[in-house]
Amino acid sequence: MAVPLSAYWRLVRSNRNFRRLWFAQIVSEMGDWIYTVAIYSLLLELTGSAKSVALAIVVQVLPQSFVAPIAGVINDRASRKRVMIAADLARAVIVLGMLVVGRAQIVPLMYALLALEAMMWALFEPGRTAILPNITGSQDLVTANTLSSMTWSLNMALGAGLGGAVAAFLGRDSVFVLDSVSFLLSAALLRGMVVREPHLAGSKPFRARDLVDFSPIAEGVRYVARDKRIFALLLVKAGMGLLATHWVLLPIFGQRVFPVKAVGSQRGAMLGMSALMSASGLGALLGPLAGGYWAGDDRARLRRGILIGFLVSGLGYLLLAAAPSLGIACLAVVLAHAGTSLVWVFSTTLLQFQTDDRYRGRVFSADSAFLVLTMSLTTYTCGLMVDWGVSVRQLAAATALLALLPAGAWVFGMRLFTRARRAG
Repeated sequence: MAVPLSAYWRLVRSNRNFRRLWFAQIVSEMGDWIYTVAIYSLLLELTGSAKSVALAIVVQVLPQSFVAPIAGVINDRASRKRVMIAADLARAVIVLGMLVVGRAQIVPLMYALLALEAMMWALFEPGRTAILPNITGSQDLVTANTLSSMTWSLNMALGAGLGGAVAAFLGRDSVFVLDSVSFLLSAALLRGMVVREPHLAGSKPFRARDLVDFSPIAEGVRYVARDKRIFALLLVKAGMGLLATHWVLLPIFGQRVFPVKAVGSQRGAMLGMSALMSASGLGALLGPLAGGYWAGDDRARLRRGILIGFLVSGLGYLLLAAAPSLGIACLAVVLAHAGTSLVWVFSTTLLQFQTDDRYRGRVFSADSAFLVLTMSLTTYTCGLMVDWGVSVRQLAAATALLALLPAGAWVFGMRLFTRARRAG
């Protein structure tokens, strides 16, 4: 059944818990995107190296893979609502620490703070994804995931654009303060949720020594091993990580290829970055919107949509490689990110359908871990290649070719579902 536009409004209006979770997502993600441009432009300004941006992205994501096993267990043994609130409060403090980073010799402090924030995100996001089916029920799950993805995308489009303007005209410090406040608002919204958490029924209270008890992790591994379809879905976002070159390419395209020359070199570079990052957010908004209307909760279409998403993303990167102007580059980025966001929403929804509630925290922590491992490798390699003299246009074309790898792998993944249907 297709998801009409009215379904999104009905869900927000009628479901108080989802509404609070959604508003919390809006304010915290908007704050994060506002400060992203400030961080990347600061690192490029202080170091002059694309590798510095690549390293920032790696330390923003790679720690999540190390924390993921423990984060999954925590979210399956403790209240997911309380875990999210604690993570928000910690991030509010961490972001304020970025105010002291202004000289090249303390750039390592920025990397340390980004790593700490990533660890808190690794606690927060699996809890948010795992609690969503309990808030909405299966009948609204596609609608909720699509709206969450579109919100992330809109936050990216608006936040990246606003962040470039705020950093350029009001200074970077104001950006970090705004982000810290956004986490406090998010925690306040989550605190007002009244939600049933069935995974807590009959479970023992979580204790500190449980952090070194690896039996729940082993149990989660056995659960995934019993169902190859879950394992195939876990690898989908790992395929998305191969296309993560955009985290390096878009800032470099904005700074060196398509700066807005009318406002000066430094401001023009930040505004060029903002335009391209906003375009990626717009694409990520349009992809799930169109895909949700086409697929609805039809699981066969959701599976086919993942393949379509990878192919569309590859086409977008191919067009970016040849873009003659900032406007055309933005259109190419819109197309590329419409494809990857379609993959994100559809794979997440299928994984929620396929996974039992008491394992969701561990499964979605593994989902994030696989993504960030490939994403870290891709972005850092991309940054090194830029510093070695490989042009960003060549790297965009290479990314288009890379999209064929997960697309081809998913063709085999879909066969697992076909076989299971025939066997059942």
